[in-house]
Amino acid sequence: MKKNVGIRPAAKADAGKILYFIRQLAAYEKMQDEVVATEESLREWIFEKGKAEVLFAVVDGKEVGFALFFHNFSTFLGRAGIYLEDLFVLPEYRGMGCGKKLITALAAAAVERGCGRLEWSCLDWNRPSIDFYLSLGASPLEDWTVYRVTGERLQKLADSAGV
Repeated sequence: MKKNVGIRPAAKADAGKILYFIRQLAAYEKMQDEVVATEESLREWIFEKGKAEVLFAVVDGKEVGFALFFHNFSTFLGRAGIYLEDLFVLPEYRGMGCGKKLITALAAAAVERGCGRLEWSCLDWNRPSIDFYLSLGASPLEDWTVYRVTGERLQKLADSAGV
């Protein structure tokens, strides 16, 4: 049965709900051990420092999915974009349009804010998500690899700056 899916922005009081969805996503991706975020760190970085935003998909008054995103910048376009860091919908609510409603809300925000693009990454093995993104008209980037430096390696790299 098709449910009416609403979208609402997260508020500071929602830090616990955001952490819940982060942990659910981590479990789905088999990366639970990597979650070190706390309600306090989420409140600080999302709401106090304004470094990210969160939208919830809501069905019958219950938050059933989330999208965490932030602005990036394209030097080639000369303007900001929106980067979708995480998108997750509880398994029992998949197929009801929650993910699509979240993505379309982000696309609308990108257009309203004058952004040049909406982009995200997806794990290579996550075929259901890949198929979903392709169905929305998204295209995978070719010839690009994501690089990351974290933890001790990040500290060592920073220490080598000599600043």
